[in-house]
This record gives sequence, structure tokens and C-alpha cells, in this order.
Amino acid sequence: MRPATKAFKAAADRELDDLASRALLSLFLQYGSAMRERGMGTFPDPAAALELGAAIRGEVIARLPELLEEFERNATARGARVLWARNAEEACALVVELARERGIRYVTKGKSMVNDELGLNEALEKSGVEPIETDLGEFIVQQLKRPPFHIVGPAINIPVEEISDLFMEKAGMKAPSTDPVELGYAARLFLRGKFRDVEMGITGVNMAVASTGTIINVENEGNIRFSKSSPRTQVSVMSLEKVVPSMDDALHMLRLLTRSCMGLKITSYVTMDSGPRKEGEIDGPEELFIVIVDNGRSRVYADLKAREALRCIRCGACLPSCPIYGKIGGYPYGWIYSGPIGQVLNPLLLGLGETRDLYQACTLCGSCKASCPAGIDHPALLLEYRARDAEGGRALEGGKRRFGEARLFDLWALAVRRAWSWNLGARFLRSILNRNQREGVISSGAGLLSGWFLCRDLPALPRRSFHELARELEREEARPE
Repeated sequence: MRPATKAFKAAADRELDDLASRALLSLFLQYGSAMRERGMGTFPDPAAALELGAAIRGEVIARLPELLEEFERNATARGARVLWARNAEEACALVVELARERGIRYVTKGKSMVNDELGLNEALEKSGVEPIETDLGEFIVQQLKRPPFHIVGPAINIPVEEISDLFMEKAGMKAPSTDPVELGYAARLFLRGKFRDVEMGITGVNMAVASTGTIINVENEGNIRFSKSSPRTQVSVMSLEKVVPSMDDALHMLRLLTRSCMGLKITSYVTMDSGPRKEGEIDGPEELFIVIVDNGRSRVYADLKAREALRCIRCGACLPSCPIYGKIGGYPYGWIYSGPIGQVLNPLLLGLGETRDLYQACTLCGSCKASCPAGIDHPALLLEYRARDAEGGRALEGGKRRFGEARLFDLWALAVRRAWSWNLGARFLRSILNRNQREGVISSGAGLLSGWFLCRDLPALPRRSFHELARELEREEARPE
């Protein structure tokens, strides 16, 4: 999926006009927040559980290189092959080459945001390998060629009638239906046929345990377990921050992940793999490849402030708490990651210049920080991005350097120190703005200060200033009768 983060404002305007989407988001936010609160309430001490989760992720960030090396040693000792990829191109090339060497015609894929980030589906298709998403929501958005609406529920906004039409066309459903059981059954029949003959499965990784070399996946549908146990070859793709020190740490983060995501104490399926199938075992792959992807994260890690974003465990808890996401949904963010975590991650991976509207579109209310089980301070990071953007993009690449806001305020300070320059500038600006508003220029996003007024409507400035009016009144009062 090609990033479209620069189209944020236009896409947000469209979503604000979509009454059905607004109604869905209103219900979803209430339901999602309530489910999370109920789930977190099952901890004896929810605050202590969150504090421990933040501490674990803090240790991961502090020891990341060391933990990755430990994970590689232990995973290799248990028979897995660990491959490293510096960027999306290398990661896709590794997976495509594995498929080519084995003559693979199609692969089944478990839900994975990092694989979407890499554009793996497109790379497989170009090489002649058909990628089949097996998560129900991912299957729907793949067939419709749409981005995910939510990082956990990618198709929650798709009308059931549209899903029915899609399943009749793609999944062989015989008659239209809006019954969720019938729709689920149709998808199950279609996907089970693919699982039966699959020779390569590709999944993501929720957590990788450094001390044991174990990879962990959580899900509610069983499709990831099929993609990991049915084929001869299994490929797990993980971004490097998914590692955790120990199994105890992984189990605690698992408890936080499932409660934060769906309000559940545990998901329906938790799969732990330490190497490929052993002698005497009845299922599992004959060969297991673990692809560890950088794709810009080592550059982020080198930045002591920005590296805090790597705490994220992709639970989605910050989305239903966000007043911005609650009005526009996931599409305007223009890439795989949406909501507060999209505002935090996308600028780091794509660059400040490509994502400016994302980190500017935040009320800084702090609800995302309060709900985060990994201890991310979203508002602090967004303020850091804004400050760097004002200074011309310091330390984070991407996009063209702009005339810095710091320079603008230097000029402002120069003007306001002198009464004559202030009055002259105010008179000039008032005339320009009033003319532009009369001609409809500002509302169309062109003209003076168009960037500021592209999404803001202000009343027309008065023709005369307060001081001008006061002087006129004084002259009138002093005029002899």
C-alpha cells in the first residue's frame, strides 16, 4: 500500500461528511472503551499491571540490540533460520526468493501489520505468487483493495450487504445473506480449501522471547494457527522491536495486549513456536524462517527521544480513546497505522515532511497516553515532532524543508517591537484577508496564509481597527457643533 498521508485533510473532510461512518465510530468508541475498561478491571491492581507493562517495554528499548542477538542465538539453536532485512525491499526479496526456490503457487497469510507496511502482497503478486489473507477482516479489505479502517478490526466499517456481494463473487457463496453466521461459514469453506493444499504460510509475530527463541501469535479465528501448522514451510516476519526479555515478560504483555485490544483475558488462540516440527510431533512446519525487519527502526532507535515510539505492541487501545480518530476513522491517516499510534509511528517511518498533517492533528488531550499499556507518551512525541518541524525537520528525514516557523516568529518579534511597523503590517494584512475572504480564496486553500486557513474558517476582520475607531470618535467629539 502506497502511503497517502499527505491527503489527510481532504480524506478527513470526506469522512466527516459520511454520516454512516460517524454513527459507527460513535458506537465503536463507546463499546471499545467500555470493553477495555472491563478487561483491565479483571486485574487485581490495574494500575500496577500497566506500570509493569511500561517497565517491560522500557527494558526492551534500553536493551534492544542485546535482546535481538540473544533471540537469534536461541531461535537458531532450536532449528529456526533467522534472516535479517535492512528495509522493505530486502525483506520482500527474501520472502519471494523462499517461495521461488520451493515452487510455491500461493501462500496463506495471517494478519500482520508489518507485512502490510513492507508491501509484501504486492511483491508476491509481481513474482507470480498469490497471497491469500486468511484473517476475515484482512480478506475483506484485500479483495476490496482498501486500507484498514482500524489496526485490529480492518473491516469493521464495511456494510454487511457489501460483504455479502463480495462473498458471492469471491468465496462462492450461493445466495445473498446478511446473517453473520452464514457469511462466516462461506469464508471458512473458501479458506479451508486453501489451507488443505498450502505449502507456505506467512505470518507476523506478536512477541519474540529472547531467552527461549520462541515466537508468539495471538488471534481469535484460528487462521494463523492453520498458516503455521499446515504448510511445510512457515515464514514469520517481525519488526525488531517485538522482542521481549523472558517468557514471564511475554505472558504479562500478553495479558495486557488481549485486554487492551478486545477486553479479553485471553484470545481464543495463542500459538507459541520454538523452532520447526520436531521428530515425533504431528503438526507444524518442517522449516521455519524468521525474518527480522529494520525498515528505518535502527535510525529511530538512535534518536533517544523518538525511540520511545518503539514501545508500541499494536494493541489499538489508543484508537477508541482518541477524539480525532473518533470523528474520521482510519482512512485519512493514509497508511497502515492509524489513530494516535499512526500519528506517532508514521512520521518516524515515512518522515516529518510526508506526515505533517498527522502530528498536527492532535488535541494533546492525553487520553492515548492514559490508555497505553506500553507506557508511550504520545503527546510528548507529537510535540517533539512539531518542534523539529518548526526547526526545518531536525533529525527526521522526509519531505522538503519548509520556511521554519521559528523564522516566522523572529520576523513577528521584529515587527511588534515597533508601533509603526505593527500598524502598517496590520493594515496591510487586514486588507488582504478581507479581499481574499470576499473572493472565496481562503476557503479554497489558495492565497496568503492558505496553509493555515485550509481547514480553518474565521470571520472577516473589521474594516477598521479598534484604535482607528477610537480616533474617529475622538475627532467627532472634538468637532465644534
